[in-house]
Amino acid sequence: MIRLHGFSQSGNTFKVAFMLKALGVPWEACFVDFMTGQTRTPDWRGSTNAMGEVPVLDDGERRLTQSGVILTHLADTHGRFGGDTPDERLEVLRWLFFDNHKFTSYFASYRFSKAFGPTAPDPAVMAWLRGRMDNAFGIVDRHLQGRDFLVGAGPTIADLSLSGYLFYPVDESGYEIAGRFPAIAAWVERLKGIDGWRDPYELLPGERIAPKW
Repeated sequence: MIRLHGFSQSGNTFKVAFMLKALGVPWEACFVDFMTGQTRTPDWRGSTNAMGEVPVLDDGERRLTQSGVILTHLADTHGRFGGDTPDERLEVLRWLFFDNHKFTSYFASYRFSKAFGPTAPDPAVMAWLRGRMDNAFGIVDRHLQGRDFLVGAGPTIADLSLSGYLFYPVDESGYEIAGRFPAIAAWVERLKGIDGWRDPYELLPGERIAPKW
């Protein structure tokens, strides 16, 4: 049985859960109490992930961390969502790197600071993050104009990765997508049509938390 360690607020965990549901493979969720600091404890880092992050995937004897690595492993193992040609597979990898470095990176930091951070976010930091988000989202929106998915004719792990945080309530980030990035908004709705899609708060363990700031 595949085990996925994570929690409901983690969009990176959701990316992997979405992939597992789309593949239709059996799996179980293992709740990680991130909000009370579980991933920062020496015991958890020593036994589960030295990087102190989720998701963590146990697939038989293999333990994997980092959502991009996990998604690539699942695509390779099951022969789906990885791209249909060598060129497509390289393009998928390009978008995974862009996602991890820019698209999700800035957005997830912004959302966490606004919704779950222990203190009110610094306006200057938030303004800087928002500018970086605007640029990254603009790139993706332009790329999606005239196409249904990021790479090729069908969904790939590039789509699952970049969209992971976009299924959460807008009040958690305060960053409106529909009015500013129509191609992204339409793409997100298309991805909801993939077999197995469910709301992150229904799919993953952990109580929903009201935004703090």
